[in-house]
Amino acid sequence: MLSRTEGIVLRSSVFGEADLIVTYLTTDYGLVKVFAKSPRKMKSRFGSSLEPFTYSKISFIGKEDANLPRLTQSDIITPFYALRDDYNSFVSLCEILELLMHFLPERDPNAGMFSLLHKLLSKIRPGEGNELYYLYCKVRFLGLAGYLPKLDACGRCSKQTLEGAGGRFYVSHGALICDACKTDGAAAITLSQSALRFYLSFMKWNFSNIDRVKAPAPLVSEIAGLIDAHIKYIMSRPLKTAAFNGGKGPLKR
Repeated sequence: MLSRTEGIVLRSSVFGEADLIVTYLTTDYGLVKVFAKSPRKMKSRFGSSLEPFTYSKISFIGKEDANLPRLTQSDIITPFYALRDDYNSFVSLCEILELLMHFLPERDPNAGMFSLLHKLLSKIRPGEGNELYYLYCKVRFLGLAGYLPKLDACGRCSKQTLEGAGGRFYVSHGALICDACKTDGAAAITLSQSALRFYLSFMKWNFSNIDRVKAPAPLVSEIAGLIDAHIKYIMSRPLKTAAFNGGKGPLKR
């Protein structure tokens, strides 16, 4: 069966002497891995369309339940080559792509994830300070995947609002824990009142808000550190037991 869609290259892995296995995030099929025959040869019809971040129209053939369908066509829509040429942009974006590949199941369409990644690639300008864009996307990706940390109330009793007081974020719980429920000896990150207020406001933004607001660097750094610690912990655990689902308990996958 021939399938056609649009996709963004997340990763290309060498297979054999001249072949590649390409991982796409697509509009219609979600995360898809395809086999690309001989794209590493000089006269390959795929050209540079299999480079990371490239947005293309693609076609692949194989049975609906095939693990590795064969790529038959890849026509570039937007190459995003400047992002690959800028080291800082490349490293930061690869971190985002790893996050996507870790959390997204294959062949599970997710239009929100695709739209968010495409907006990020379109917004980033090499050589400019883009930290807030990356933080925004990490938070949104976690929310769409059901792994958002719980920062609006205590992750145990859920009764005490912490918005005005800051708090301590317990990495193993994926949530802020109030003093009455705190766990001695567990790893925790202190979150300032200002950073917590910024985060709760940040959750209501969209990309246009990011362009209009100049966020204080210390607050961005504080929230980014917490989010990165949260992601690192989740990625070190099996997904079936590590999902927090916004502090409402483990997800079933």
